Amino acid sequence: MINPIYEKLAKIVVHYSLEIGKGHTVLITGPSFAKDLFQALNKEMILVGAHPLILPVIEGIQETIFKYASEEQLTYVSKLSEVVNNEYDRLIEIRADFNTRKFSNVDPKKLSIFMSAPKRKELREIQNRRTASGEFKWLVLAYPCNAHAQEASMDLLSYTEFVHNSLFLDKENPIEEWRKMQKQQDILVEYLNKIEKIHVIGEDTDLILSVKERKWLNSSGQRNLPDGEVHTAPIENVTNGHIRFTYPGIYMGNEVEDIYLEFKDGKVINANAEKGDEILQKILQVENADRLGEFAIGNNFGITKFTKSILFDEKMGGTLHCALGFGSEMSGSKNKSSVHWDMIKDMKAPGSKILADDKVIYEEGKWKI
Repeated sequence: MINPIYEKLAKIVVHYSLEIGKGHTVLITGPSFAKDLFQALNKEMILVGAHPLILPVIEGIQETIFKYASEEQLTYVSKLSEVVNNEYDRLIEIRADFNTRKFSNVDPKKLSIFMSAPKRKELREIQNRRTASGEFKWLVLAYPCNAHAQEASMDLLSYTEFVHNSLFLDKENPIEEWRKMQKQQDILVEYLNKIEKIHVIGEDTDLILSVKERKWLNSSGQRNLPDGEVHTAPIENVTNGHIRFTYPGIYMGNEVEDIYLEFKDGKVINANAEKGDEILQKILQVENADRLGEFAIGNNFGITKFTKSILFDEKMGGTLHCALGFGSEMSGSKNKSSVHWDMIKDMKAPGSKILADDKVIYEEGKWKI
């Protein structure tokens, strides 16, 4: 028997998030212990006539690669990855882990080599282009596990309830709840799409960026579950000022704390971190990882706790986040990079505000429009 709660989740994925139908090819990947979710997704897709391919990840495989692989092996990209990015209709990544710190002892140079692989960058650009055209859709999907519960300082039962509630699985009609969020954020996006300049003021922060003629996107369950943000891609060579991020930036399981970035004409000219500074400096050396690809504001006030999982944390109501590296082509981004690293700032602190064309539109965690 398939777990009823995951049958409910599978219906959200198939009928709302990805709109999977007859003939669609779908790759589903994630940790092998997410068996009940794999089963539920597989069943729902078969019922609608799709062609799912299940690829569970075995514990220890990724760590072995980074520990023993040569530079040639680190830059190798499988033929399957090429087929998925060039030909598949849908991709689902189940976000859970055996060990969130599995990359903690990996040489940052190896991470940089892996992320900078030319073929990996090429496939990322293909995926972005196909996503922007609507030809390809992808989804990152939360699944409760002990590793993430521990990072969030919760027991597994409490964390599972937290995850399910963030997905609206506690509601009678979760799809209707996601549609309600979509309508609410449509109002924000309609306003923001008329804006040219964003000015962020906060603790150790005074940052100005241009969003002129860039498109704001409404993320309400179409690519992430859970979800709840509005975001865009800043003009690549206009960002100026500085920003300090409240929460640790998590990069491949590594915590980089108290990140400070200073920009001039779109480029990071000064950066430091209290912890993990070596990783920060290495990532900034990756091509175009020293420019912003995304600026976003989180609107999911059901996510009240920092969990060290970006899938949840970037959606927290009362926060904003910026991403170094590539941006969404759907927003008009021209920044091409193998990196996309989200960093989160609490905007509920006294004096924090966001101005749009010199008008305060957001103050101390609350919208003013």
